[in-house]
Amino acid sequence: MNYNEAKLKLEAAGQEQLLNFYEELDEKEQETLLRQIDETDFSVVSQIGEQGGGKRGSFAPLAAMQRDEIVSREKEFRELGIKALQEGKAAALLLAGGMGTRLGSDNPKGMYDIGETKHVYIFQRIIENLLEVVKEAGTVPRLFIMTSESNHEATVSFLKEHKYFGYEEEKILFFRQAMAPACDKNGKVFLESKGRIAVSPNGNAGWFTSLLRAGYGELIDKEGIEWINIFAVDNVLQRILDPVFLGATIQAKVSTGSKVVRKNAPDEKVGVMCLEDGRPSIVEYYELSKEMMEARDEKGESAYNYGVILNYLFHLPELKKIAGNALPYHVVEKKIKHIDGSGTLIEPETPNGFKFEQLVLDMIHELDSCLPFEVIREKEFAPIKNLKGVDSVDTAKELLKLNGIEL
Repeated sequence: MNYNEAKLKLEAAGQEQLLNFYEELDEKEQETLLRQIDETDFSVVSQIGEQGGGKRGSFAPLAAMQRDEIVSREKEFRELGIKALQEGKAAALLLAGGMGTRLGSDNPKGMYDIGETKHVYIFQRIIENLLEVVKEAGTVPRLFIMTSESNHEATVSFLKEHKYFGYEEEKILFFRQAMAPACDKNGKVFLESKGRIAVSPNGNAGWFTSLLRAGYGELIDKEGIEWINIFAVDNVLQRILDPVFLGATIQAKVSTGSKVVRKNAPDEKVGVMCLEDGRPSIVEYYELSKEMMEARDEKGESAYNYGVILNYLFHLPELKKIAGNALPYHVVEKKIKHIDGSGTLIEPETPNGFKFEQLVLDMIHELDSCLPFEVIREKEFAPIKNLKGVDSVDTAKELLKLNGIEL
């Protein structure tokens, strides 16, 4: 894209301010800015005023496959899952675009060291969990790692430096997540610097379109991959490509599977698997009405009792059918660093604008069926979201020790 083309695109979008400092940039900086303008979808700012992704539908419970059934059918499910892994039909995809800011680190979140007597990195724990499945199945599944614009180089370099913690390098493929612009409350997109638009990752539902945009669609077809297990970087206990989960999901003939845990309190701050207008979805904790909290299933247990842990299996043939569907953007109010009209850096103390995210819950809602699959919280759910307190480095360490993992 040249300058005139960029100017026309920005004029049509009402974002001409992004070229205010163009003449002050050197040639390389100008090229970078023009490329960023070319790649940015400015239409997302039109969704201001629809915070939360718009009006929700009518909710109903979605029964989970509970532990008693899973245990009784474990051999059946495991054999089916192992067979799929050995035939190369399942791959893993790590959502690793986040930074360790809330942990007091300027590095990618996966680089955070949770060791006490030795180095134990979050990335290391994730890969070691996956290597357990490699050993069990006797095969090495494809591992995709989605980074972000801000942490790609650091992530790739770190994992290469540590020899991918024992995972086969040839089986790992990296790609960057697509970004969305950040704007003020009037819809004007910010400049992060004179030659750079303020952007942020476009949400955890962006993984599939970003994967295809990276050119990996043909490879997936060529290798015969039918299932992808996506998972977040911050849960250091999760089982990835768990053969029992994979087998149960395949056997159920559903479009997607979701690992879930029993909530530890009715008001725990986790999303809950449910039906929304008859299709699978996730209701956020703050959307649960008193009536929903009090609803009971046929066993007399809470009908909305299973929280998601961001560990999903997606059936690719079904996912490809909805690839062209436009998912809503969720508008999130944030504090956004930027430069003003004079080029001065502004670091706001209160929210001053919006970022835009597409969420997995909307992707799941586009599909026709989902299997919520119960796992034991103490064995598979140790998220690291904060430095201290709930879901923190400290709580994750205690759970790791409880499971016999040396730190």
